[in-house]
Amino acid sequence: MADYKAPLREMNFLLHEVFAADELWARLPGLAGAVDRETADAILEEMAKLAANTLDPINRSGDEEGCQWNDGVVTTPEGFKEAYATFCEGGWGALLGNPEYGGMGMPKMLGAQVEEMINAANISFALYPVLTAGACLALDAHGSEELKQKYLPKMYEGTWSGAMDLTEPHAGTDLGIIRTKAEPQEDGSYTITGSKIFITGGDQDLSENIIHLVLAKLPDAPKGPKGISLFLVPKFLVNEDGSVGERNAVNCGSIEHKMGIKASATCAMNFDGAKGWLVGEVNKGLAAMFTMMNYERLGVGIQGLGASERSYQNALDYARERIQSRSPAGPQQADKAADPITVHPDVRRMLLTQKALIGGARALSTYVAQWLDIAKFGEGEEKKNAEAMVALLTPVAKAFFTDMGLDCTVIGQQVFGGHGYIREWGQEQLVRDVRITQIYEGTNGIQALDLVGRKTVANGGAFFNLFADDVQAFIDAHIDHEPLAEFVQPLAEELQRLRDVTARMIEAAREDPHASGAASVEYLHLFGYVAYAFMWAKAAAAALPKVEQDSFYKGQVKTARFYYQRLLTRTRALAASVDAGSHSLMDIEEELL
Repeated sequence: MADYKAPLREMNFLLHEVFAADELWARLPGLAGAVDRETADAILEEMAKLAANTLDPINRSGDEEGCQWNDGVVTTPEGFKEAYATFCEGGWGALLGNPEYGGMGMPKMLGAQVEEMINAANISFALYPVLTAGACLALDAHGSEELKQKYLPKMYEGTWSGAMDLTEPHAGTDLGIIRTKAEPQEDGSYTITGSKIFITGGDQDLSENIIHLVLAKLPDAPKGPKGISLFLVPKFLVNEDGSVGERNAVNCGSIEHKMGIKASATCAMNFDGAKGWLVGEVNKGLAAMFTMMNYERLGVGIQGLGASERSYQNALDYARERIQSRSPAGPQQADKAADPITVHPDVRRMLLTQKALIGGARALSTYVAQWLDIAKFGEGEEKKNAEAMVALLTPVAKAFFTDMGLDCTVIGQQVFGGHGYIREWGQEQLVRDVRITQIYEGTNGIQALDLVGRKTVANGGAFFNLFADDVQAFIDAHIDHEPLAEFVQPLAEELQRLRDVTARMIEAAREDPHASGAASVEYLHLFGYVAYAFMWAKAAAAALPKVEQDSFYKGQVKTARFYYQRLLTRTRALAASVDAGSHSLMDIEEELL
């Protein structure tokens, strides 16, 4: 397997040439003066070293060994404790944190690139700090000042980690039916009793304390999701001086034996009258948790992107070395027994499909992160619109990146032929690891329902129109630029297709209760392909003036061309599926399924 090398050139191109991130950072309150291009580049370079030299080398061994559970104690694979210590020493857990409590206050646009590198090098490892970062976000946004002062500094340090405890054996998507109970105590704390499953990092041996954010219901809570509250429940209670105290009544009952991400501990957690503290308002826990989940869902999407990039690097390296048969155009390396398989059109198809989907995802993750930064640091109408854009694009990023992530890792495996099925090459691990990304943090079917139902139909397309207007503004600005015509004109046609399909879908939902559900997955994919087209058009606009300067820019333009000619064409079939409605799905009797 090829050694991982972070795609720094692509990342810098997106940040500085496509999105002009440093200009945005300079004008946003809270970011001005905190970060500039030189700082951003230095951060990316340091993470590239950590990913390549520390995280990547323990990826396969971590998969082989996996996490172990013995008598309630979870141990991570060899090398993970040392890697985690190195990660924390570098201050990486504080990168996006609130400076008031020890964070660095960096923008998400930069954080998204850092996350990609960590995930590409080692998804299992990445899950531990990513969950902590999400817990910090929720606590910072909704916790009391006392809780923030007490817990955030240690969590940013990585000395303490975080976990998100939502799912129960009988309650996955439908959190309104959770049974975990919270009983108020005279000292203002609560006793938490119940069981949670599928808790990533619920227990491990990396940090000295684990801070659980637990969804539970008070005895008099309303039924359904309106009765959910959020509680902070530490594995070890914290003394007045901030030191770790006695063990709380929190225990790991077992860990799951999984298809992939085996070095990430997925735990069943038991709370037996554990002591906890309310985060935010009573019965408003789901809203508080979604502060965390919006960031986490983009983060899960980036996991799909990271696995895709790792698979592509492996496949490209292998294809350049593997010699089989001759080129259809005649021998390309006459001094050898055969040509490298990169000469064959089908291998080119596979590699370029990976490259085009990865480039689209990396650009779109940066674009979504841009709106997250504006939503967090902006003001007035711009902030309001950014929040709407984040709401619209988050399910697309989570689901489309990960659906395409599985496709890309399978394609990368296919490039290897039989060797791709063998463990030592690493491609089959990426397929196994990335598969979970389509399932957790809300399955991709749920993401599609969210996009169609809550984010599009419910507001009559208001959020969608913000996105469409942004794409249209780009089209209008470049419509008369002849060198870009091969991208701008098809983009205008695809945007109109998406507008028309969206309008018809909203209308259908008024008449048919099944319409949104029937259309949701195909609509999300249609949206995703058009969004990638927008991203590739922006990349081409930045690269075209420089194609004679550097072959990198030529590669960007030619990959954009491949995307438009070979992948964007899929939108026609997707639009037809959306327009087909729900009849063929719902007309068949259940017993005939």
